[in-house]
Amino acid sequence: MKHLAILGTVLLLLTLGGQALHQPGALGVGTPERKLEFVALLAVAAATYMYAVAWVVRRTFPARALWLVFGIGLGLRLGVLFGPPILSTDIYRYVWDGRVQAAGNNPYVYVPSDPALTALRDDMVYPRINRIDSARTIYAPAAEIVFGVIGTIAPGVLAIKAVMVGFEALAVLCLLRLLAMARLPATRVLIYLWNPLAVWAFAGNGHVDAMAIGLLAAAMLLRARGRDGSAGAMFAACVLVKFLPLIVAPALWRGRSRIALVAAASAATLYAWYLGAGRHILGFLPKYPADEKLDTGNGFWLLAGLDHLSALPPVAAKLYMAVCALGLAALGLWVWRTRRPPLGTPADVLLIAGQAAALMAAVTVAISPHYPWYFCWLALPCVLRPSPALLWLSVSPVLLYLNPFDEQFVWPALVYGPALLLFAWDLTRTRLAEAAGAPPAIEGGR
Repeated sequence: MKHLAILGTVLLLLTLGGQALHQPGALGVGTPERKLEFVALLAVAAATYMYAVAWVVRRTFPARALWLVFGIGLGLRLGVLFGPPILSTDIYRYVWDGRVQAAGNNPYVYVPSDPALTALRDDMVYPRINRIDSARTIYAPAAEIVFGVIGTIAPGVLAIKAVMVGFEALAVLCLLRLLAMARLPATRVLIYLWNPLAVWAFAGNGHVDAMAIGLLAAAMLLRARGRDGSAGAMFAACVLVKFLPLIVAPALWRGRSRIALVAAASAATLYAWYLGAGRHILGFLPKYPADEKLDTGNGFWLLAGLDHLSALPPVAAKLYMAVCALGLAALGLWVWRTRRPPLGTPADVLLIAGQAAALMAAVTVAISPHYPWYFCWLALPCVLRPSPALLWLSVSPVLLYLNPFDEQFVWPALVYGPALLLFAWDLTRTRLAEAAGAPPAIEGGR
């Protein structure tokens, strides 16, 4: 436990050091040199975190160690919660969308610079909104409802960040219950709580992904308890915060048709809230692939690498997306056809977590986002089913806060390359164990 306390203290000091690097008044960290130092600190924090995870997974701790885990997790968040967002400007769009709704407007109808919203402009939020002249909001209805509530009750950056930390707390509470159901030590919640990428993404910059993580954890717990209606509603809300969690549907819905039905009805209800936007109900989403160079293929890590060797043909992106879609469909079908243990048993909880992890990792690597916070959700299933590759993917994208080459392959290879090697190593190790007649390890590395 003393060793764990030392590791947690190191993480706290690194977090406070990162916050201290911010140059007052700067929109980002400050100078390029400060940003380089900042990412270097994050890299050290990531390595410290990985060591702490290995320590907590391989050892048994007294009950009081959980309070240490909680205390460090809370301290990490308090260390950045009250500071300005220095790694992204997305939070200003959240505040703006809440302000638009508090004024009685539909956030999907107008771009921020529309003259109809002139009265809502200020000197703090409005100038920091990205795509101010070209993009209606991209955020889905569940996220927009939360923005609207915050904009009505307690508008501002700090309120957004606090609410996101609240959704993290929801995830942690659900994980504690799932760990108990799986008969795993509660101290494993450290795998989420101490993740430096999650700390900076949510408490530090207020990214909406925290909502999706909290709601997904709730959906997993409700499903394990057999409360299918509530699980379906939670899952719909999760997907209508961030669309990517839809990939987890085969793991949650298998043999639980009510979850699917309630999820569909809940999603329709959430969208109905904003139907006044008409054809603009999807906001900026239809234009997002072109904006991120996904339509040409250069936004995908693998295709960006191939483009270094030879210019991509126009069909490359469509072919890549078709292959990925088929691969994900095959993985989903495999998950769907897997025989399930009795509901709520340790084997059931661990199976669902493992399948969710596989689906989440597959879609994340397939789309290969260059935004670091897109990877935070991978820490969620790691609490129950940690694997070297998934843990690496859940924290190493701190490196993506820096891109010295300003392209989408060489620097991101520091994230994806080791992840693929770790996956191959883990798969080989598992196959060798099976060949030797060892029983499958369902405890997730315990």
